[in-house]
Amino acid sequence: MDDWALSDRDFAALMHPLGPFEPQPRVAVAVSGGPDSLALTLLAAEWTAARGGRAVALTVDHRLRPDSAAEAAQVGHWLAARGIEHRVLVREGDRPAADIQAQARAARHDLLGRSCAEAGILHLLLAHHREDQAETLLLRLGRGSGLDGLAAMSPQRPTRWGQILRPLLDIPRARLRATLIKRGQPWVDDPSNADPAYARVRMRQLAPTLTAEGLSPARLAATAARLGRARAMLEREVARAAVRLVELHPAGFARLAAGAFATLSDEVVLRLLARLLAVVGGEALPPRHHRLERLARALAGGGVGGLTLAGCRIVPAPDGGWVFCREPARVAAPVALVPGCEMTWDRRFLIRLATDAPAGLCLGALGASPGRNFSEIARLKHIPSCARATIPALFDQQGVFAVPHLVYNRTGAREAPCRLEPAPALCLTGAGLRLVPFGSNPISWGMSSACDPASGVGRAKPGRTQP
Repeated sequence: MDDWALSDRDFAALMHPLGPFEPQPRVAVAVSGGPDSLALTLLAAEWTAARGGRAVALTVDHRLRPDSAAEAAQVGHWLAARGIEHRVLVREGDRPAADIQAQARAARHDLLGRSCAEAGILHLLLAHHREDQAETLLLRLGRGSGLDGLAAMSPQRPTRWGQILRPLLDIPRARLRATLIKRGQPWVDDPSNADPAYARVRMRQLAPTLTAEGLSPARLAATAARLGRARAMLEREVARAAVRLVELHPAGFARLAAGAFATLSDEVVLRLLARLLAVVGGEALPPRHHRLERLARALAGGGVGGLTLAGCRIVPAPDGGWVFCREPARVAAPVALVPGCEMTWDRRFLIRLATDAPAGLCLGALGASPGRNFSEIARLKHIPSCARATIPALFDQQGVFAVPHLVYNRTGAREAPCRLEPAPALCLTGAGLRLVPFGSNPISWGMSSACDPASGVGRAKPGRTQP
């Protein structure tokens, strides 16, 4: 059993390809108290401590079961005895009426991501293992998924605050339990993991039969890994295409260069368009495949007027390229702001309002008739006419108070009383790339970074994403 348990050296080998990390790495670990996440927490704590860093364990209490709060407290006691910091994140709101597991997963990831962002932690570790990967592949095969779905879970996934890491995807569940047994660490068994009402549990119960037919978890996970390599290769091609062909503006629109499709494969074109639409339109999921294909044919053919898809307008640019901007009718309604607040608006921007900001401000789109002759503002020339009505602005009872991306403030101050950062659900280029503006400061589109509203247009460039 001891030989089957994961050692510190084993875990270091699993973490190595997911780097580089800080000299003194800080990581967060999602821990439910089950054997998989608890083993990952102990291993991550030992790995960070050996490098002068630390691990923080995060437990999400969904309040879906009567014992959940007590279980979260028990996890805290276990970890405190080992000197591991632990925080409980409580999900507020009503219990989901349907699709409970999917909604709980989305809420869990949201709470975990927010906690990491607030703490400045760039790496969140999740304990998905070999059997999880195999079950995911089978479930997605049953749904008719394409390459992205069948590649199942990725060891690394960029987010707007950092990255999600899954170092255990090739490790069988039994090794994680053996790791806890060797350390004398008990765990909690969640009864929902044996409830056949859930599709994943039913798939798990079929594992012995599938293994007898050659569909073992090891073989299925290996298949997902091979498909994952193919997906990663395509994503690298999409990132290279974005570097060469796309310009992003922090005000929320993009330019696609003329003749962009001449040298790209059909698959890369479709993926690039899907990412562009997601970043500009703020949607978490791409349009259906046939709609992307229709858009690609229209753009490649040229001579087409304005198009709309996924909350975006796609308008011909004077240089022969295309401007992707937010569809005015789909922009979120104005929202009232309280000094010191932080919120996401239009699913694309993170706003932090200064504590000394005037009361009574709200955030919304500038609109087609902002009530002032903005043509006098030199920076307006950087904003295509089709995008001007959709850029974020602050309003008060007198009208437009400030437009951060135009460096306009009615009071005459150079800076608006807020920070506006691009924060769409998906990144354009994924990990390993950042956006460098034509101005002075870096813009990390879709990641958690400083966004200088005066910096103008940015183009994707190779480089490590800076948080």
